[in-house]
Amino acid sequence: MHWADVIANTLMARGDKHLISTGITPSGYIHVGSLRESITANAVYKALKDKSADADFIYLVDSYDPLRKRYPFLPESFEKEVGKPICYIPCPDNCHDNYAEHFITPFLEALGELGIKPRIIWTHKLYEEGKFTDIVDLVLRERATIASILGEVTGRKMPENFWPFTPECPKCGLFTDKVLGYEFPYVHYKCGCGHEGDADIRKGQGKMPWRVEWAAKWKLFGVTCEPFGKDHAASGGSYDSGVRLAREIFEMEPPHPIPYEFIQFKCRGQMHKSTGNVVTGSDALLITPAPVLAFGVLRYNPERHIDYDPGLGIIDIVDEYDKVESLYFNGGADEKEIDLLRAYEIAQPTGVRSKLPLQVPYRHLVSIAQIADSYEGVVKVLKRSMNIDDISEEDMNVLKQRIGCVRHWLNAFAPEEVLYIISPERPDMEISDDERSYIVELLERLRTTEWIGDLIHNAIYETAKGRGLQPKVCFQVLYRLFISRRSGPKLGFFLSTMDKDFVLKRLSEA
Repeated sequence: MHWADVIANTLMARGDKHLISTGITPSGYIHVGSLRESITANAVYKALKDKSADADFIYLVDSYDPLRKRYPFLPESFEKEVGKPICYIPCPDNCHDNYAEHFITPFLEALGELGIKPRIIWTHKLYEEGKFTDIVDLVLRERATIASILGEVTGRKMPENFWPFTPECPKCGLFTDKVLGYEFPYVHYKCGCGHEGDADIRKGQGKMPWRVEWAAKWKLFGVTCEPFGKDHAASGGSYDSGVRLAREIFEMEPPHPIPYEFIQFKCRGQMHKSTGNVVTGSDALLITPAPVLAFGVLRYNPERHIDYDPGLGIIDIVDEYDKVESLYFNGGADEKEIDLLRAYEIAQPTGVRSKLPLQVPYRHLVSIAQIADSYEGVVKVLKRSMNIDDISEEDMNVLKQRIGCVRHWLNAFAPEEVLYIISPERPDMEISDDERSYIVELLERLRTTEWIGDLIHNAIYETAKGRGLQPKVCFQVLYRLFISRRSGPKLGFFLSTMDKDFVLKRLSEA
């Protein structure tokens, strides 16, 4: 059984009404690894809906969190913004209303492309609209107990004058922890800038610290399940403190946890947020079709780490996706592949198609995209090289998306080994007598060969074997003739993308 269904069954044993929650602090560029949390939450949400559960799904944008430092991608002028709430910091490119909106918008658009459509909730608005008022009042009255819980869970000595609320100073715009007292609804404070005043907890003039706020969100919305990174699940981590706060302060059961492993760059180490030089969720969707990206996450249990290779790994995952898609529609999956079929099903942004979609090998598209300048040109080559008579509108949409992904991948992430240019004239190269004889026989054979990739490949291979030559040697001479290299894309398909007369002319010249 797929892991999402296992979790859904566990939740259903607790009741048939559930709220899945996830979210992020948009402090900078949001890397592809953060998509895992949303894809995981959405998978459980879908599994619950499949079981006719009363399920809802929210995404909390922690827009009231402070900017913790000036990241390398920010101009020096943002040094003065450090410590201020990111919802009130200006957009670095002047294209959005504020800093938080600037960095979360492309990520939310990426979620939409994946078919993930939770209710979006902005944390700063919860404070401004007074949604947290009763909860903040409670935690301020229970501050001694909260301090004791946090100290016991973390093993740290808590400050004697601990207050689970940090007022926002209207003079300097920073949060301050110098609280002097509380009497509903005002928190009296003295800021480091010298300003002394009262923060009204009904009007969003301050916030709870992260560990307390996380459990407060569970209480406010009635969260029953939440995925989060394994760092939060560590002993003494924020989930442990959340469990204690949920039960002892908020009198509720904590949400079912789904701790997940990180997505790592293959051979480049672990990705971290806010570095400014990561592959973002938007980047990932520019180079990977949406259902393929979701499938790449869903095929693994959350506790297993995922290697993300934006190079050749992209081709490999699309190949695996296409294989599973074929098994889904045509049958033949073994017991180990059943969960992959479910992963494929959940990964579809708008539901599974009624029949097997047109499948074009991704490696083939990589070759065609470097030959044909336009989408129409790609379709023309495909129809010729794969003997496709007609392409449905649905398949055209999928094909158009894949071609766009391939082109962006070629421009931004593809390794040198897959990039090539067809030599417009026959390269000046030495050809041995055996190679020349091979080309002569291949030329005659290809004149009568139907111009389809598999048939061309067979002709190349069988001609070599018939002459007692190593196929590898023959393949190398053909690559040299067309792209001035000794290796390249799958040769039969590659030649089929070119005009037959052009190929025959080049062989004749050789």
